[in-house]
Amino acid sequence: MIKEFREFITKGNVLDLAIAVVMGAAFGKIVSSLVNNIITPLIGILLGGLNFSSLSITVGNSVVQYGEFVQAVIDFLIISFAIFMFMKISNSLIRKKQANEEEVLEAIPASEQYLKEIRDLLQIKSREDETS
Repeated sequence: MIKEFREFITKGNVLDLAIAVVMGAAFGKIVSSLVNNIITPLIGILLGGLNFSSLSITVGNSVVQYGEFVQAVIDFLIISFAIFMFMKISNSLIRKKQANEEEVLEAIPASEQYLKEIRDLLQIKSREDETS
């Protein structure tokens, strides 16, 4: 049982998942810091320092503090937009890198491409001869 557990823990998928969780937590701290320390204060300036968390309404003897919910929704939208922008920039950089790699591949002279095709055909022929 211990051996099976050790094999389970050392599988690639489990290790990849553990790394993703740790990196996700670290990224979450970065995003939270960005939102709390940069974006939210700027939005507060634009809105005249309005803080939704103190909003409430009194119904009978009860006080319904809906401001915290409104603030949580706004925080979620800000964080979602920040992540969206990060992914948009990241994806555009990845696309540029792939386009550059494709340009390099297209820059291979036709004669070299023909030689590669001939080499591949010779390898296939060689494998067929070995199996015969």
